[in-house]
Amino acid sequence: MKKKILNKIFSKTLLDPPPDYFILGIIGFIILFGLVVLSSASSVISYQKYSSTYYLLIHQITVGVLPGLVLFYILYRVDYHFWKKWSLLILGGNILLLVALFVPGLAASYGYAKSWLSIGGFSLQPSEIIKLTLTIYLAAWFSIKTKQDLQHFRISFVPFVVLLGVVLGLVVLQPDVGTASIIVVIALTIFFVAGAKILHLIFFGGMGAALLTLLIFQAPYRFNRLLVFLHPGTDPEGIGYHLNQAILAVGSGGWLGRGFGKSIQKFSYLPEVTGDSIFAIIGEEIGFIFSALLIVLFIILMIKGFKLASNAPDNFGKYLVVGIITWIIFQSFINIAAMIGLAPLTGVPLPFISYGGTSLMTLFAAAGLLANVSRQRHN
Repeated sequence: MKKKILNKIFSKTLLDPPPDYFILGIIGFIILFGLVVLSSASSVISYQKYSSTYYLLIHQITVGVLPGLVLFYILYRVDYHFWKKWSLLILGGNILLLVALFVPGLAASYGYAKSWLSIGGFSLQPSEIIKLTLTIYLAAWFSIKTKQDLQHFRISFVPFVVLLGVVLGLVVLQPDVGTASIIVVIALTIFFVAGAKILHLIFFGGMGAALLTLLIFQAPYRFNRLLVFLHPGTDPEGIGYHLNQAILAVGSGGWLGRGFGKSIQKFSYLPEVTGDSIFAIIGEEIGFIFSALLIVLFIILMIKGFKLASNAPDNFGKYLVVGIITWIIFQSFINIAAMIGLAPLTGVPLPFISYGGTSLMTLFAAAGLLANVSRQRHN
């Protein structure tokens, strides 16, 4: 019996064509590029905190890359339809992890956010995982709905809003509005592609805009971020410090950069050099041309990803790919736009590049799903 179950799970991927190596090649290159960049961006803070220049790089490899490779292999080999059956249970488990953040003694704070579960020295960020588990669930849910159901207010829209409201409520309460905005874009994109009624999406967008406005004015630091975005010269030594230092880093890089490892801003000038500010270090060290090439890679990944979605064997695979690609690309562009003053600072990491074990592991798992769907795509 056990052998039959395993054969059923693995049989399709073992017999199908190879995955889309072009997509995997782009992702693999970005990951390697990210590790190289992180080795430089993290060197100063690693030495200051841990007396080892490569501490954070090694930590990224051990808690992000290595477990990520295991997850990639599992999701690459297991037929992606297997996760459809268990999507509700997977999402429910992730929601419980988000709830656990509010249990005294389990959550660890970082900056404004209380987003990490810390148990026995091991930390996990449930809000990063929810991007993938919600994508899997929505893809599974919408794939069994008819077009009429998807456009029905009570059958689809109300349950969608309730589910998203629960997830967003738990994320916003951490508080992490940046991650919440990414979750909204992922969910709405999948719903739109599945066949949602445009009027429903506009209505939801209006509610979201009103809620976002309320959240901005409710927290002074969010209002300050918006104020600095609208007026970049505001208080450069105070609330405008982060943005001004990021723009200074990118601008000082010029066309070809100061040279790899020669950043000045990473010497305690620019906040979050290994996290959401890492693109500014990229711009400073390797310059505009290579930074632009990185953006081009993300654009190519978007084009190839949506093409894969259009060739997916079924709606579940289609919505799955759409959600994952939307997540990676939107988060990338929001991060980059914030570093050059084209969007407010959000605190979200640059996918595959910023420091963060949970984020990288989850992205590896998502890449495994992309590879699995691509093995079964229509040519």
